[in-house]
Amino acid sequence: MTQVRVGVGPVSFEDLIAVARDGATVELGDDALSAIDQARKAVEELAAAPTPAYGISTGFGALATRHIPTEMRAQLQKSLVRSHAAGSGPEVEPEVTRALMLLRLSTLATGHTGIRARTAQTMAGLLSHRITPIVHEYGSLGCSGDLAPLSHCALALMGEGFVRDAEGVRRPAADALRDAGLEPVELEAKEGLALINGTDGMLGMLVLAIADLRRLLKTVDISAAMSVEAQLGTDRVFAADLQALRPHPGQAASAANLSRILADSGVVASHRGPDCNRVQDAYSLRCAPQVAGAARDTVEHAARVAERELDSAVDNPVVLDDGRVESNGNFHGAPVGYVLDFLAIAAADVASMSERRTDRFLDKARSHGLPPFLAGDPGVDSGHMIAQYTQAAIVSEMKRLAVPASVDSIPSSAMQEDHVSMGWSAARKLRKSVDGLTRVVAIEVLTAARALDLRAPLEPSPATGAVLDLLRTRVEGPGPDRHLSPEIEAAFDLVHSGAVVAAVEDAIGPLQ
Repeated sequence: MTQVRVGVGPVSFEDLIAVARDGATVELGDDALSAIDQARKAVEELAAAPTPAYGISTGFGALATRHIPTEMRAQLQKSLVRSHAAGSGPEVEPEVTRALMLLRLSTLATGHTGIRARTAQTMAGLLSHRITPIVHEYGSLGCSGDLAPLSHCALALMGEGFVRDAEGVRRPAADALRDAGLEPVELEAKEGLALINGTDGMLGMLVLAIADLRRLLKTVDISAAMSVEAQLGTDRVFAADLQALRPHPGQAASAANLSRILADSGVVASHRGPDCNRVQDAYSLRCAPQVAGAARDTVEHAARVAERELDSAVDNPVVLDDGRVESNGNFHGAPVGYVLDFLAIAAADVASMSERRTDRFLDKARSHGLPPFLAGDPGVDSGHMIAQYTQAAIVSEMKRLAVPASVDSIPSSAMQEDHVSMGWSAARKLRKSVDGLTRVVAIEVLTAARALDLRAPLEPSPATGAVLDLLRTRVEGPGPDRHLSPEIEAAFDLVHSGAVVAAVEDAIGPLQ
């Protein structure tokens, strides 16, 4: 099994996905253990000093003015975690919880939080043994970090609360730790706060969404090319010299993909001659690289923000290199919340254009000779009529999800925390948007494939033909109406798994 080493430097996208999705084990590097020990000394000196220090010898938030006696400080940390583990609602996905745990561990490894090495190593042990604390949908405002989600993880370190074990069984944390040979942590000064004060949940979901969207936007180029081909559209508008007149990098990449995917298409060649009376294709065909390309550029902007955040040490207070411990506002989730919302907007627009291309197949007035709704016997059969309804329902939901969460704020903690980011909420709705986009694109692939079959004996391009062959291993070709939902789910699986992209790249080489 893959092992990820966490040092003082940032976690990579690839390592995060390996831990979150593939169950990779985790170890702390020697550099991280050294940095952790050095910072811990500074915290212990402040804990022994008579002067109050926030988060070490005081209460928290609006209660920060109370000085806590030495003999109560262990209880202070336990009480913090227990009271803040206040999540409610459905469990979040295990990959999200594993991502946020790895990112919190990465911050601990920087040596700026003052945690003990043993506490950090126990968190690494939970990840390596695939013990996943149960985190709930609601509870984070995205300021002071993702407090409630991270508190449920810290609670598990203490041997309290509930977790899912490596087999996915819900169990008391104490039992799961015992069976894995892990000792629960007795939190000491500053440790409770260090475990819960970060943007790790929203950042983990951002990185996962970026990985998904990079793959999905390649698939969007494939589905758009299939639609252009099957609707007898032209590939001339995707020429590099035309795209260079508007030099957005995402647009150029998307157009280059479309040109390569459509190369050597017998369908496109069939109407390329002087007899073709098509002057201009509809926007949903002609402007595909402009929209998908803008989405690509948005994803890459979000990736740059994520990379900066991965290189951050988010805690309050923090231990600086000279040993000072200072309060700060780096836990505010605005930088991450903004791009999470931006990605939801881009995903909704790409899905909207995909649905419009699908709809054109179903209207005999616009499909250039295809049967109504691509039905086997129109009137008796409905073909893909209701598949477009499903797309429309998803796109409408995605438009609602595109309303920004980060413009909202509800004050908390007796007005001490009077402006919050709602970044966790932005991340949760983006996950739904990414799922929605996957389903919308899958339906476009399913519908375009049926249309290409109906264009026979004209031959599709090698790339789109490879998708057609792949899909036909799971879904039959045109004919009388069948139970459509399983066919949509089969197409969804092929898009979600990356199999559609892999089929094209096996045929023509890597896409941009």
